[in-house]
Amino acid sequence: MHLRRRVLGTVFGALALVLTGPVWAAEDCPRGDLDERFCDRDGDLVADIPTDPAEWVDPDTLIFAYTPVEDPAVYREAWSDFLDYLEKVTGKKVVFFPVESNAAQIEAMRSGRLHIAGFNTGSNPLAVNCAGFRPFTIMAGDDGSFGYEMEIITYPGSGIEKVEDIRGRTLAFTSPTSNSGFKAPSAILKADFDMIPDRDFKAVFSGKHDNSILGVANKDYDAASIANSVRDRMVRRGVIEADQVVTIYKSQTFPTTGFGVVYNLAPELQEKIKEAFFTFDWEGTSLQEEFSKSGESQFIPMNYKDFWAVIRKIDKANNVSYACK
Repeated sequence: MHLRRRVLGTVFGALALVLTGPVWAAEDCPRGDLDERFCDRDGDLVADIPTDPAEWVDPDTLIFAYTPVEDPAVYREAWSDFLDYLEKVTGKKVVFFPVESNAAQIEAMRSGRLHIAGFNTGSNPLAVNCAGFRPFTIMAGDDGSFGYEMEIITYPGSGIEKVEDIRGRTLAFTSPTSNSGFKAPSAILKADFDMIPDRDFKAVFSGKHDNSILGVANKDYDAASIANSVRDRMVRRGVIEADQVVTIYKSQTFPTTGFGVVYNLAPELQEKIKEAFFTFDWEGTSLQEEFSKSGESQFIPMNYKDFWAVIRKIDKANNVSYACK
C-alpha cells in the first residue's frame, strides 16, 4: 500500500510539472499575437529585445528598405541623403534594398536579411507580429500633423459619381496587405454600402498605389482605392494631372508608414538608429525634395500600440490573422 502511494505520488508530481511548466514559461514570455519566437513582457505589443546578448545582431552592413508604394527606383534616390547620415551616426555601411512587394519586405526582415525599414500602414501589424519589427517613428508635417486618407477614385466621365455606382464595374485594389489599398476599403464597402468583391463588383489587384492611380488616369480601371498621399506626390512630380482622377470617397485619417528596426539588433545600435532619425536635418535634402510633396518634413516619435489601434480594428473587421506562414 505504501509503495502504491509513493508511485501514485511520483506520477502525479511529474504530471504537475508537465502541466505547470508551460504555464510558467508562458508567464515568463507573454506574446499576445506575436509569433512564438518573440516575447512581449512590457505589454507594448511589439517584440522585446532579447535579454541574452548572444542573441543580438550587430552587422557591419545595415540593410534598409522602404515600402513598395511606387517604383523602388524613385525612392532609392529620395532616401540617399538620409542613408548617408545614418552611416555617419551608426558607423556602419547602409544599403538600400529595393523590394517589389509588401510580402517580400516582411519575409526579408523575418529571415534576417533586413534591419531597418519603413512598412506601410497595413503591413505594420504583420511585420510586428511575424518579423519582429519594432516601429518607433512616423513622418509628420511642421505642425506635427501626420497621416493620410484612403480615397476611392475614378476618372472624369466614367459614369461613377458615388460609391454605389461601382456595382457591376471594376475596382482596383493594390495588395492584400495594404490598408488603404485593400483592408480599409474592403471593411468600409461591406459595412457602409453592403458591397463585397465578386458579388457586387469585379476586384483586381494592381500591386502598387501608383499602378492603381495610373490605371484609373488611363481608364484601364473604372475605380481604385488608394492612399491620397501617393496621389499627391505623383501630381507634384507631374506623373499625372490632378484633373485625370476624381475622388468619390474619402476616409478618416490613418497613420502613414511606420519606421523602425528588427527586434534583435544590438540595443546600442538600435539607439543610434533612432538618434539618426530624430536628429536628421531635412532642409535641402533629397528626402525633403520628395516628401515635402505630401507635406512631410520631420520624423516624430510614435508607438505601435496606440497609433495602430484603428488599423488593428480594421483587420479584426476583415477577419485578418497575424499568423506567420
